[in-house]
Amino acid sequence: MQYIIVGAGPSGVIACETIRKLNQSAQITLITGQSEPPYSRMAIPYFLEEKITESGTHLRHNSEHFSSLGIIVINEKVNAIETSKNFVRLADGTELGYEKLLLATGAQAVSPPIDGIHLDNVHNCWTLEDARNIASKAVAGSSVVLMGAGFIGCIILESLLKRGVNLTIVEMGDRMVPRMMDDTAGGLLKSWCESKGVRILTSEQVTSINDADSSDQKPLKVNLKNSPALPADLVICATGVKSNIDFLKGSDIAFDQGIIVNEFLQTNIDNVYASGDVAQGLDFSDQSWHVQAIQPTAVEHGRIAAINMVQNNSCKHHGSINMNILDTMGLISTSFGQWMGIEGGQESILLDKKNFRYLNLQFKEDCLVGISSLGHTQNIGVVRGLIRGKVKLGAWKERLMKDPSRLMEAYLASL
Repeated sequence: MQYIIVGAGPSGVIACETIRKLNQSAQITLITGQSEPPYSRMAIPYFLEEKITESGTHLRHNSEHFSSLGIIVINEKVNAIETSKNFVRLADGTELGYEKLLLATGAQAVSPPIDGIHLDNVHNCWTLEDARNIASKAVAGSSVVLMGAGFIGCIILESLLKRGVNLTIVEMGDRMVPRMMDDTAGGLLKSWCESKGVRILTSEQVTSINDADSSDQKPLKVNLKNSPALPADLVICATGVKSNIDFLKGSDIAFDQGIIVNEFLQTNIDNVYASGDVAQGLDFSDQSWHVQAIQPTAVEHGRIAAINMVQNNSCKHHGSINMNILDTMGLISTSFGQWMGIEGGQESILLDKKNFRYLNLQFKEDCLVGISSLGHTQNIGVVRGLIRGKVKLGAWKERLMKDPSRLMEAYLASL
């Protein structure tokens, strides 16, 4: 059997390894889409902090890992897929045949359509090449403007400060990390960052970026909608991502925001599957179909898709829980499931602004359906178990309404 996996992030790598475990004789080809060995984007902050070298970002640290498993690695991009003839066409014109195909092409950074976004000292922070460019320019004493205070921006924030830069964050939303925090949590995180020396402009927008005049000390001028322009040595764009689906235009594979899949992560073409940030998969909490774009989901997708490719759809995907865990200069924040609440639901809040601690539980009847927190690092596994198990809390629901910190007791009572 000939398997081709397109995309070498966590989802694609896990899929390759899972296929090999299930089929020792299969021909497996991993097409990376980049010139790098498979690496983890989650390791980029550690690379920027110089805690690890480039090799430390690699998903598998043994250089012989893939060859030892008989997995062929091709560092090239796929330009087209011909599903009627079962082959992929690489950027160099090579055509490779397959019997089963997995698309795990992940996502790409999205830049706002503003003048100056492609200037030399403006970079995304998504790939290892982006990280190299940032590391070369984010030096002690330099002025850095970070566009976006979402998840991507916040995971590199501490790395930039440790490089000794003067950092200003510009966020269009009215709070930090608006896709995983409510007003209270986002406001607390902003206060925390400001206490560490970060300047944060929320409800603000970069309108353009210019090469500065020769008389200016900084090479860039960042123009804002409501505030004076910011001089900068480096601008980092962390304004979101989108699924890598452009290469599918003109193909027979159905896609929307991502590639449309069923409960087996199978596309509308029987021998083609999709996983990870490119797959419009099932959300456990509300049974909707959308792209989650988080690493735990990508890993789960890769394993399940691989099983189904080898074992003819024997493993149904029941949906992934939307979960985020973020460390921002030592302040841990989390969100799980329907953290924003549901219509007709109830919530329980524990707030200690002075110590940057916040816990918000969301209920549907007597089941926990979501949680968001700051400064509470315990009980993460417990929360996942209560939500995934749809545990009926009974009398413990009212106890948690009075004291959200008793999650462990509630979980133990459910066993």
